[in-house]
Amino acid sequence: MQSAEAKYNRNSLLLALRRYSSVVRDMEQTVLVPSLLRDVPSEDEWDGDAAEESCSDLYGNYLTLKAIRNTVESGLVPLDDRKVKSNTALCKTLEPLLDADPEALFRFHLRGLFSVMTDLTKKTQSLTEKYKDIIGVSH
Repeated sequence: MQSAEAKYNRNSLLLALRRYSSVVRDMEQTVLVPSLLRDVPSEDEWDGDAAEESCSDLYGNYLTLKAIRNTVESGLVPLDDRKVKSNTALCKTLEPLLDADPEALFRFHLRGLFSVMTDLTKKTQSLTEKYKDIIGVSH
């Protein structure tokens, strides 16, 4: 039998993932002409190598948010050897966590996932609002 806390966390994780997918779906239905987002500078700071490659404008953000949603919904994460090798420094800093209590490690990663999903949801909503401003639709 599951504890009430474990059931709440599971439902909340599913809720966060569904909320993100729903917000991206809304963005896709609102942004009918994505090319209008080209050359519109992004005010958000994005972290990571993929962001540096593709998110210099809102159009890049739009494509990235859609790609992330596809990954979230499919559950498939491709293994990229280049990224694994570049993350060895990160793995070394996380080694003390690997020796930690499995429940503490799980909670650490779960908090991180909630944080990422919340940030992505906010960025998606912001992009949709900026698109509405560009085309002159009032909120």
